[in-house]
Amino acid sequence: MPITPKVEHTKPKSKISSSRKVSLKILLLSRALEELEAEKQAREEEKVRYLGEQLPPLQVSGLSLEELQKLCKQLHTRIDQVDEERYDCEAKVYKNGKDIHELKLKVMDMGGKFKKPALRKVRVSAEEMMRALLGTKHKEHMDLRSNLKSVKKEDIKQEKVSKDETTDRQICRHRIQTAKLGSNNKPDELILAS
Repeated sequence: MPITPKVEHTKPKSKISSSRKVSLKILLLSRALEELEAEKQAREEEKVRYLGEQLPPLQVSGLSLEELQKLCKQLHTRIDQVDEERYDCEAKVYKNGKDIHELKLKVMDMGGKFKKPALRKVRVSAEEMMRALLGTKHKEHMDLRSNLKSVKKEDIKQEKVSKDETTDRQICRHRIQTAKLGSNNKPDELILAS
């Protein structure tokens, strides 16, 4: 029987050296950083442009008192409109965030990856529980067992014996009645007599 040499399964060696990998990672990170900075700057420019369109610069020089009051009223109405829009946007964002959270929970439930934490069993006396619920207000001693009905084992045994005696008595009565009646009665009458 020929002997076959053992073949070890090893990972194929990468064609890129480790120093080349590091330099590529550095290039990728620097490129990503540049793109983030450009994106941030574009957002700032968009913000300035939008504010320039929505809020033209105020010219208050040379205005009379009535014109200034009229301008203030216009500004107040504009502020109210913007606050309403902001509130609506915040409400939408909050609702969408809540929906996203609920959907994530549903996905985790469906995937079965949601783990319920294991709870420890803790023994807590009635007083400790009342102290935890009421805080420092709870000062009096509560004996919860005092309100319970006390049952002795002897009472339970007596009740059991009395039930057994009643069933024994009923059986004896039935036998006596059947013996007295004898064979004169039909089987149906025996059942009714018992």
